Amino acid sequence: MKKIIVWFRRDLRLHDHEALFNAAEQGLILPVFIWPNNSERHEHTKSTASNWWLHHSLLSLKQELAKYDIPLIIRKGSIESELKKLIHEVKADAVFYNECADPMFQPKANINELLLSLNVEVATFNDNLLYPSGHILNKQHQPYKIFTSYWKRAIHEIVALPLPVPKLKPIKCNINSVMIKELHLLTFTNWHHKFNDIWEPGEQNAIKRWHYFLENILEEYNHGRDYPSASATARISPYLAWGNISIKAIWHSLYNNIGNENRLNSSMDEFARQLIWRDFAYDQLIHFPDLIKKPLRRNFDSFPWIDDEDAFQLWTRGKTGYPLVDAGMRELWNTGYIHNRVRMIVASFLVKHLLIPWTKGSNWLENTLVDYDVANNALGWQWTTGCGIDAAPYFRIFNPIAQGQRFDPDGSYVRKWVPELKNLPNKYIHCPWKAPNQILANAAVELGKNYPFPIVDHNAARKRALDAYNQIKGKA
Repeated sequence: MKKIIVWFRRDLRLHDHEALFNAAEQGLILPVFIWPNNSERHEHTKSTASNWWLHHSLLSLKQELAKYDIPLIIRKGSIESELKKLIHEVKADAVFYNECADPMFQPKANINELLLSLNVEVATFNDNLLYPSGHILNKQHQPYKIFTSYWKRAIHEIVALPLPVPKLKPIKCNINSVMIKELHLLTFTNWHHKFNDIWEPGEQNAIKRWHYFLENILEEYNHGRDYPSASATARISPYLAWGNISIKAIWHSLYNNIGNENRLNSSMDEFARQLIWRDFAYDQLIHFPDLIKKPLRRNFDSFPWIDDEDAFQLWTRGKTGYPLVDAGMRELWNTGYIHNRVRMIVASFLVKHLLIPWTKGSNWLENTLVDYDVANNALGWQWTTGCGIDAAPYFRIFNPIAQGQRFDPDGSYVRKWVPELKNLPNKYIHCPWKAPNQILANAAVELGKNYPFPIVDHNAARKRALDAYNQIKGKA
């Protein structure tokens, strides 16, 4: 039978894995994961939190494969050289893998040309997106630049049905494999140990989490998703980021729940919109690879940013004096996750209240998010900053006080993550500096001591941001 290497990347699961399924249909398989060496890894691959997720996802995949008496071969080094070694060691006839736009796993050489030069069959598959890469194009056969237009087209496209776990037959051979711990994915810092009590990575946990959302939370999603204390979101993004669960399987199970209740149907449509946004983000990355570090609106190249390191550090530690911003940044630091509405607010605060470059904030979230996703992260920052092709206008500046009063009206979210303010009444929970001295004293809040004064005045910051934008407005 044909001997086929299945190269895993951001698709760490057995269900609906097109490369694995097709390889298993055609021959014997050898599952392989290669961690690129330092010189080959893209510079945007230093995510401490995401690497924690990767470590545990690999452990999970190894355990799942072991049920079929199949080893997971782990290698580290040059992707090109390790694949060549593996082909030689097992006398492989083919390499099957799923497409992956993440720069981390893009070899310097054209991997398909390399494999074909070795007389090895190559087969690639669309697996980690709803639609094949580059499939959704406008009437001019160009990529969409506006998400709404992309959404209106994509929603009518057929999403392929998910594939089951195939019958797996291993290549019988003795082959060297490093231990997962030898990838040193957990050695950067110790702060990630708290994740062990919060998250359960891996395929089976992803499936369990998704079904819990479908059965218990989905109906409230459209109504409650903007309220950070409502627990109305799926929290499935870390599983999608490393492919613990199939996005196509999610899509079809979502619409299998279609019912007669408008509330349920509107929640499904809104959740589907988020899934299509993810495809849109990767579509942008594929067509505009500078998305990660350079503004797509080139007039932002000359934006007068203020790279204030002290202010940046206060932002990262949740000590800006704006309770909703601080709650979000503390949630991130303690859980590796931040609620989506709050994610936009903290990003807007950094780039518009503090005028700190969006790339600096992007790098921080890259390092601290367990659900770090290169395309989603970059597009989200460009959208919030206003420098993306399809982005919120720069002059739309979130007021963190008003946002808190609207989406955390009873202060539950702030009280959880900023406990020094927990005894303040609702009226002042999002603006403690406005509270009378006696109320502050009763709540044991000492501004400037156990909670900071705002590091910038909202109205003054808004004016400064608009003045800065006016300097580049109209530039090509």
